[in-house]
Amino acid sequence: MHSTPPAIPARRTRRDLAVHAAAQELLDSLDTPVAAFVDLAGLRENAQALRAAWPSELEVLHAFAAKATPLVPVLAELRNHGLGCEVSSPGELAQARAAGFTPDRIVLDSPVKTLGELTSALRDGIAVNIDNFEELDRVDRLVTPALPTPRIGIRVNPQVGIGTIEAMSTAGRTTKFGIPLADPGNRERLLDAYLARPWLRWLHVHVGSQGIPLELNAVGVAVAVEFAQEVNRHRPGQVEGIDVGGGLPVDFTDDTDSPTFADHVAVLRRAVPALFDGSFRIVTEYGRALMAKAGFIATRVEYIKTAGGRRIALTHAGAQVAARTTLAPEMWPLRVLAYDRDGLPSRADHEIQDVAGPCCFAGDLLAKERLLPRLSAGDLVVVPDTGAYYFSSPFQYNSLPMPPVYGFDATAEGELAFSVLRAAETIESLVSRSGVGPVGAPQAGR
Repeated sequence: MHSTPPAIPARRTRRDLAVHAAAQELLDSLDTPVAAFVDLAGLRENAQALRAAWPSELEVLHAFAAKATPLVPVLAELRNHGLGCEVSSPGELAQARAAGFTPDRIVLDSPVKTLGELTSALRDGIAVNIDNFEELDRVDRLVTPALPTPRIGIRVNPQVGIGTIEAMSTAGRTTKFGIPLADPGNRERLLDAYLARPWLRWLHVHVGSQGIPLELNAVGVAVAVEFAQEVNRHRPGQVEGIDVGGGLPVDFTDDTDSPTFADHVAVLRRAVPALFDGSFRIVTEYGRALMAKAGFIATRVEYIKTAGGRRIALTHAGAQVAARTTLAPEMWPLRVLAYDRDGLPSRADHEIQDVAGPCCFAGDLLAKERLLPRLSAGDLVVVPDTGAYYFSSPFQYNSLPMPPVYGFDATAEGELAFSVLRAAETIESLVSRSGVGPVGAPQAGR
């Protein structure tokens, strides 16, 4: 009896087609030795899967975490598929506005908001999640009858514990985000704060995403919902909405989604049934789970060398596009795929190799002692699952220019077409952002 082989994920097929086309059209070894790519069909699929996972009878705003991929065309594409936008800085807010998000579809989070940020956000009707008691005092002075109906909540830290990546865990005992609900006196103080301010209508919680089990995430959401119910027992209906943050980790080992958005919803249903009984409006803030597998980086191998008997492929993709992986490889390992110079999956014999980037420090490695098809100069190295927190948030070490970012999609005729989402940074613009003219030189207009 023969078993049916598993289906090749569609995203892998699309990636192979895109790499082959890019090798012919875009990745000229002299002009563009490294580029990033966004699978627009994959982005659509992910947005559809997210919306389908949550019950249609609930009022849910899926506010994409802009920090994951702060590229205006990507944000606009997500807006076109019905998503809102969560922002954490003036820059992200400006990007969200440039992408066409209206204030009622934007949520502002940040532990360090200035008075100016709060003033303009409240004036414009943007939802604001307050981080701490001092910020609440500041907002007190800004809430006036002249404001649009405010959408203001407070972020709580449920202090339910950390996951496998401490830096990504936001519900530890001493985490910097939110009001720590279990600290002595804080629950009572926060309850009093809500009861004294009828305009506090929302509650925000985020336990973390990568390295956080879904069950731990759900425990944190349950703590927030329980507190919201406590407020509403004193003043029925005051807390009308729960912002549950993100919370879906990504499996970087293959091309499938595990866990899925539906998995997350199922865990939340079991742990926090009150979230689904219609008592609350809901905001989600997924980021990595929406974009990671919709993007990849491709680079030419420039040179091959050996050191201590090990083969090293020197490429143009390293810390400047994959800082987390090069600086913390144990926590952020990525797959590395080998293609030949024509952009076809490599058929070379496998060998233990390092894949290195262009930055001037020894740890600038995409992969160390990795069994890969034998790489040669001119071949392509592809790093999948990098659509979130990689090429869109460059580490500007060694003054390396930001690579171009291309979207790819099928045309009506079934052909593959590329679009420029972010042009390659020129050396001239790089010099401009590093300051113009020698110290003490006269400036224009003076």
